[in-house]
Amino acid sequence: MNIFEALRQEHEIQRDLIAKLLKTEGKTEERKKIFEDLKHELKIHEDAEERHFYIPLMEKDMTQEKARHSVAEHHEMDELVEKLEDTEMDASNWLKIARELEHQLIHHLDEEEQEVFQMAGKVLTSKQKEDLASDYNKAIRENR
Repeated sequence: MNIFEALRQEHEIQRDLIAKLLKTEGKTEERKKIFEDLKHELKIHEDAEERHFYIPLMEKDMTQEKARHSVAEHHEMDELVEKLEDTEMDASNWLKIARELEHQLIHHLDEEEQEVFQMAGKVLTSKQKEDLASDYNKAIRENR
């Protein structure tokens, strides 16, 4: 497995959770559980991805700007998660913020898969791609 395959697997989990979250209503146990699961998945993915994908890409001239941009997007999503935490789940604007998070998340994942992966593929060796995947997956397992 290479780093791109490892990241895509985690991206699918995030896409699934945000879709499920947006189908929930009000202040229910289901919404609370899915939101907690999503928060956890975003956090462990963000931490592992920054350490085992973006830091190595920041060391390369060709991918430095894209890597920094992607890390900045992580912080924007963190802020939306904080807004959701600070808003009552049955408030009218909770779903609006959740949709904004979905928009940011899907944009980020698509951009990463369609642009960052292609650039990273040019600057990382096959061995680096496999080693990064191993380190990334280990970090995910330890924190899941």
